[in-house]
Amino acid sequence: MEELRAQLRAVIRTEMAQDPAHDVLHLDRVWANAHRIALDEGGVDLKVLLGAAYLHDLVNLPKDHPDRKKASSLSADKAKPILEGIGYSSGEIKAAQHAIRAHSYSAGIEPNSAEAFILRDADRLDALGAVGIARTFMVAGQMDRPLADPRDPFAADRPLDDQLWSIDHWHLKLLQLPHEMATAKGKKIAQKRAHLMLAYLKQLAKEMDTDLPKHWSDLLT
Repeated sequence: MEELRAQLRAVIRTEMAQDPAHDVLHLDRVWANAHRIALDEGGVDLKVLLGAAYLHDLVNLPKDHPDRKKASSLSADKAKPILEGIGYSSGEIKAAQHAIRAHSYSAGIEPNSAEAFILRDADRLDALGAVGIARTFMVAGQMDRPLADPRDPFAADRPLDDQLWSIDHWHLKLLQLPHEMATAKGKKIAQKRAHLMLAYLKQLAKEMDTDLPKHWSDLLT
């Protein structure tokens, strides 16, 4: 398995357009998350999961790109010849392609296999916790999106809008991820990481001389 992983890591260094939030280290973390969940779940094809984990972001489009919803399907298509080249069978390739297509939040494709459910959970876990905080701000910087509305940073009396303010994305998506996890292990890890993010937000609010409205904490109850 380690030899196969090394082959995949070598391929993605040349085949995947990388940015600070979607690089080889992101793929390493997704695989580590996926492997951890798979060992807890059992009955998982680790070879399929490995290939899907390392190739799921082959085509990585910016979050505001008009074709963003197509990125996972484009990645699955691009993964096929790569997987063929390193000895995957046709059945393994189809299974990996489905997991890649279904991992995306924006694509709206429902997973129908253990590998697909696990990859989706594993990728979402990398949007949470300390790494999730770092990645969120890296993406916000790339998109030139301000941290928060200076008049009402935590949306106490305004509608949330993550197209304008990066911190709003935490409320609208990230802190809701624990409730969307498909696996027991994924949910447990997600809850722990989300609570770390909530603690960060409380400290951030304190340093901004304000309070974090209760509707943020309510997301994790």
